[in-house]
Amino acid sequence: MDEKKVLLTGCAGFIGFFTAKKLIENGYYVVGVDDMNDYYDVKLKNWRLEILRSFRNFEFLRADISKSEELKELKGERFSVIFNLGARAGVRGSVKNPKIYIDVNIVGNLNLLSFCVQNGIEKFILASTSSIYANLEPPFSEEQKTDKVLSTYAATKKSAELFCYSYHHLYGIDVTIFRYFTVYGPAGRPDMSIFRFIKNIMEGKPIVIYGDGKQKRDFTYIDDIVEGTIRGKKKVGYDIINLGNSRPVELIYVVKLIEEELGRKAEIIFERPNPADLPITCADISKAKKILGWEPKISIEEGIKRTCDWFKENKDFIKSISTEENI
Repeated sequence: MDEKKVLLTGCAGFIGFFTAKKLIENGYYVVGVDDMNDYYDVKLKNWRLEILRSFRNFEFLRADISKSEELKELKGERFSVIFNLGARAGVRGSVKNPKIYIDVNIVGNLNLLSFCVQNGIEKFILASTSSIYANLEPPFSEEQKTDKVLSTYAATKKSAELFCYSYHHLYGIDVTIFRYFTVYGPAGRPDMSIFRFIKNIMEGKPIVIYGDGKQKRDFTYIDDIVEGTIRGKKKVGYDIINLGNSRPVELIYVVKLIEEELGRKAEIIFERPNPADLPITCADISKAKKILGWEPKISIEEGIKRTCDWFKENKDFIKSISTEENI
């Protein structure tokens, strides 16, 4: 088995793209899988994919992980690890269209676990979510009981975690599950608040905040997330690990940082909070420190600066990007 050959799903997605790029730069041969769905503007996915395709040690397969027959082309390939970073994400979208979330996040994950068994792949990494920590006291710890999730998205991710444990128990697959906390950065998802805030403020359009803006989020910069995710290749048996900044800030504070970086005032429309949204997210990252020697390095202030810089550099391209979800 080639230790430097990996399979990574969701390669044209936000976290998948930056993780694939870092792996490639570190000398890995990455086979990237993505179905290029139109949940959000495909132009951004194509932009990311174009960059990956410029590397010689990258290979792309357009496939939907929820359809096992579309993975047949990879049969017999011996990867040292599968990074399952492909998913249907977003709390609100999952409430409107639960079936697609079940297909991709549960069935798709199961197909990849079965692929591990059939092809003798011993290491599996799953991207999960902090949305699982509903109705719990922060900081959120991996040891807390998480069986009362508030959204279909969180329910599908919790189910995926359970299937991972079953396959670890039955087939000895070494599994690391990461619960990510509100990831942001350049070329991020256009359906997420930071992308929308920066784009709209730049273009002089109003931004929408659900609630009063006092809700706190553990915003975690993409480079920190990528660093932790790649460290997840380490053998752990089966483990769930939080990756978060561990310093939650109010949404309204993030808007102020963006205003300062862009030199423009935001016009804010406040709407009713979504019942599936959590009032605060905050990661206990002691496990990540202990097992992976990982901790975040980028503050929210520095992260917003870097993200705004990317927006300024790609102003014309961003103008063409829609922030509407296609649910």
